[in-house]
Amino acid sequence: MVSQCCALNCFPRVKIIHTSKKIYGQIYIPEINWILMCLCLAVTIGLRDTNMIGHAYGLAVSTVMFVTTCLMSLVIIIVWKQKLALAGLFLAFFGSIEMLYISASFIKVAEGGWIPLVLSGICMVIMYVWNYGTLKKHEFDLENKVSMKRILALGPSLGMVRVPGIGLIYADLVTGLPAIFGHFATNLPAFHQVLVFVCIKSVQVPSVSDEERFLMGRIGPKEFRMFRCIVRYGYKDLQQENHDFETQLVSRILAFVEIEGEECMVVPSDKPSSEFGASDTELSSLPTPVFPSPIDGSNTHCSLDIEVMRPQAGGLMECSITRDESVEILKARESGVAYILGRSHAQAKKSSPLLKKFAIDIIFAFLSRNCRGPDVILNVPHSSVLEVGMVYYV
Repeated sequence: MVSQCCALNCFPRVKIIHTSKKIYGQIYIPEINWILMCLCLAVTIGLRDTNMIGHAYGLAVSTVMFVTTCLMSLVIIIVWKQKLALAGLFLAFFGSIEMLYISASFIKVAEGGWIPLVLSGICMVIMYVWNYGTLKKHEFDLENKVSMKRILALGPSLGMVRVPGIGLIYADLVTGLPAIFGHFATNLPAFHQVLVFVCIKSVQVPSVSDEERFLMGRIGPKEFRMFRCIVRYGYKDLQQENHDFETQLVSRILAFVEIEGEECMVVPSDKPSSEFGASDTELSSLPTPVFPSPIDGSNTHCSLDIEVMRPQAGGLMECSITRDESVEILKARESGVAYILGRSHAQAKKSSPLLKKFAIDIIFAFLSRNCRGPDVILNVPHSSVLEVGMVYYV
């Protein structure tokens, strides 16, 4: 249940260990096991009465039975496509019996039955606040995405410079530039020679092959040297992070650049330029490449000043632009790779009600500080981490 809640952004991020390659739901969560151990010890040592523990257990079990019956009635209507009357009869028959048990258990609330009520209330508050806070942060990211026009407009005024190296910017957005990049470029108008916006996605399969792991695309004109990479992991791959991730990523970028160069070769060299329909492109897979499909709606001009080379080994001809870009990417790799992570803090607006301020500024902030961060999940080396702090007003 905690794993499903984490997938739905209804619970803080925890460490989930999948113990089977065949059964998806066979998992182990160390944090939850420790919490359950502490709760069991607290209830046993605190109550010291088997009758009170039995009252708490009876109320919990009878309530779970009634909730299961209610959910089963929804399954009859939605999944089995049965009539509403049949689901009503099912709920009335079994629900009335279970309500008798619940009513009998509520008499014992003062004698230990309050324990499951308090625990369920705490869990409900945590789930609701976490879901509300993450939803507002995601809406903030969508509303404050940085457009390519803004970067082009801010560049000359801020005097942006490119420093040697490759910058990997981790973000949850698969389209557009994240707000942390605009915040970083505004306060420090210098970024790496090659920028790669990395988005990690988990899929419900045990493992993803190396050929299907990376989805590459380009952001903006070629001279920007900005790429987008969507990395897909299976639930077993997340615990087996390869130490050569940087090497694999650079090789995929070089392969993507070569594929673009081969596509450019089909265009006559007397045309000075060609206009593509998007500034952000994506390939479905590298072994059987398809020409990039548009993601964003802005336009990009790709210079096709091509110098036709003589056939090389294997009968391939390369574009001089592609060759120069590949050399620059390799030089940037030798200069080093930096991992740029967003360290965002959600804060309620001054005009927000007192209850919202308490939920966001205290509860959600506490949960955010104590949950697993992206640097731990992604196994990022600490010596190469660059955190960008940003306040989200929700």
